[in-house]
Amino acid sequence: MPTESYPIPDVEGILSAQEVRATVDAIADWQLPNGMVPWFPGGHADPWNHVEAAMALAVGGRRADAERAYDWLVSMQRPDGSWHQYYLADSIEQDKLDANTIAYVAAGVWHHWLLYSDRGFAEAMWPVVEAAIDFVLELQTPRGEIIWARHADGTPWSFALLTGSSSMCHSLRCAVALADLLGHERPDWELSAARLSHVVAAHCAGDMPDAFAPKHRWAMDWYYPVMAGVLRDDVARQRLDDGSGTFIMDGLGVRCVSDRPWTTAAETCECLLAYLAVGRRDQALDLFRAAQALRCDDGHYHTGLVHPDRVTFPGGERTTYTDAAVVMAADAIAGVSPASRLLTDHDALPALINADAVADPSRD
Repeated sequence: MPTESYPIPDVEGILSAQEVRATVDAIADWQLPNGMVPWFPGGHADPWNHVEAAMALAVGGRRADAERAYDWLVSMQRPDGSWHQYYLADSIEQDKLDANTIAYVAAGVWHHWLLYSDRGFAEAMWPVVEAAIDFVLELQTPRGEIIWARHADGTPWSFALLTGSSSMCHSLRCAVALADLLGHERPDWELSAARLSHVVAAHCAGDMPDAFAPKHRWAMDWYYPVMAGVLRDDVARQRLDDGSGTFIMDGLGVRCVSDRPWTTAAETCECLLAYLAVGRRDQALDLFRAAQALRCDDGHYHTGLVHPDRVTFPGGERTTYTDAAVVMAADAIAGVSPASRLLTDHDALPALINADAVADPSRD
């Protein structure tokens, strides 16, 4: 039975605690006996969305299920600290090694610590996080961006991604927080996070246009630098203002790509975290309200809708990563768990050191 030590999130007038619990239970229903959380029954899992599902399970009081999810990650970690991109129940579907999905374990472990203050869990997961982050940082360029993946044979890909690098900056700060908690000094991680944030911010300002592969169509490239805490204050608010007309469909949510009338609940819920981070709660609530159009009777959420006909896409698909995004957004809005501000209060993580002192590749 689920156990909890704090209230289930309740977003008054939009999503009740009972409905949030139903969504968390729906994620658990699709979790495999080995702990893996696939996107949907018979589908694959990837480490990033698997961790997000574990975080949602924990928010919903299903601590044992969340820890089974982390146990699966531990069992699947490669000797070099990485995970493959996609797994099926009993095999590897895609053997690439995606840096962002690998780094996200640090955010998940820090989230679990914030919820439960379980030092034993943190200590047990420290070698897993350390190996994962060290693998990721081997892909950091002298300028600071992180190449997005390696082939299974170790050959790196040739480009970095803005969304992934923004997310990795947040994961790195969670890793530094975990190191600080456990008394491990990793100044190299702090340096890497500073260099990475410098490149992300410079790229967003137009000063390093070649740092990342062009993905301007994708909403995540718009809001992720804000959601991940790289862009702050007036700069962050201006970025949201600049892209809102392109990516937000009024009353319907966030387009996943700018040139199609496709809204997704996951992008909508992630984007609202960016609005919460800059103090725009009303806009965040509007987005959360729009995401509920994708809710199903069993607590799961459809991945997306095509407008104006409101046809689901991919046809009828419901996904645990979408469910998890909704739960995490509900917690961020309601603010009832000790981890509710993980992606909205970026002052709660270790500060980024002065990037000006580390931005010059000649210093490496």
